[in-house]
Amino acid sequence: MRVAVITGGARRIGATIVSTLLEDGWAVIVHCNRSLTQAKHLIKRGRGAIVSGDLSNDEDLFRIIEEIHDHEIVQEAGGIDLLIHNASIYNQEDFSTVTPQELRRFTSIHLDAPFFITQGLVPKLKAKKGCVIGMVDTSWGQAWEELSHYTATKAALRQLLLNLSGELAPEIRVNGIAPGAILAAAWEKERFDKIIEKVPLGRAGNPEDIANAVKFLANADYITGFILPVDGGWSIS
Repeated sequence: MRVAVITGGARRIGATIVSTLLEDGWAVIVHCNRSLTQAKHLIKRGRGAIVSGDLSNDEDLFRIIEEIHDHEIVQEAGGIDLLIHNASIYNQEDFSTVTPQELRRFTSIHLDAPFFITQGLVPKLKAKKGCVIGMVDTSWGQAWEELSHYTATKAALRQLLLNLSGELAPEIRVNGIAPGAILAAAWEKERFDKIIEKVPLGRAGNPEDIANAVKFLANADYITGFILPVDGGWSIS
């Protein structure tokens, strides 16, 4: 039995990844915060379980790590094959008004949680020669207006993934996926439409594109330390 763990797996891209893995016969432990109803609906499609809590809260975070580490699915399978750091938060805000509390919230979700979840689950990943995939973005090397708090913390996750790919080798592979224009929030439709104009493939992507990239990296036994852009060529435009 192959076991995957995914944070923020109840909605949007995360939900599509979960559905795809379940359809492929994986057992999936889905983390969510408030989207319990959606998570319960998802795991009806296969063998799954839910762990819930706020990754920006240290007490919740370390409880979640312990629950996953000791979960009966993990014990039965003898470890974890795939850990996906998908949980993310996103909003536009002028640099001058970002508060310390807000920056810490972005850091806790995008850096602290992936750092400590990976740290806590290393023994279970090593047991299956598993892999870690982190969701970053295509902001690397770019200046995105009113998104410094977001892009800086995603860049921190990117560097963490690259560093861990060396530190955890050869037992654990670590890679990243950089989604491009996939799903627009309601408030950013105008910005999203302008981005699509720059995408060489001339269209938005869809969540299935990201799920397929996850499947590819999960099975790519000779790839580690790589950030895979899934962006229709936006990063070269």
